[in-house]
Amino acid sequence: MNDQVKNEKLFGVIRAPHISEKTARLGEHNQYVFEVAGDADKANVKAAVEAMFNVKVVAVNLVNVHSKTKSFRSRVGARKGWRKAYVRLSEGQTIDVTAKP
Repeated sequence: MNDQVKNEKLFGVIRAPHISEKTARLGEHNQYVFEVAGDADKANVKAAVEAMFNVKVVAVNLVNVHSKTKSFRSRVGARKGWRKAYVRLSEGQTIDVTAKP
């Protein structure tokens, strides 16, 4: 029962792959970028990626993307901030983030 709760928490850590021109270039160097939960730490992200994709993670770097201030019809508001994780895999391993499940 405890393992099932642990696995559910791990699957809640990674929200989506972040796909952009920069992440496409990073993919050539065995590095992938994911949008992660705001309270996730490096150990949680590493365990989640290894469990979901069956790969060996070498390093994880976390970055907080701050919210942007926007105005609409003279009202000031802000977009949501989010957190992303740069995940480096060991040599010879890949993740296909563009494939549909």
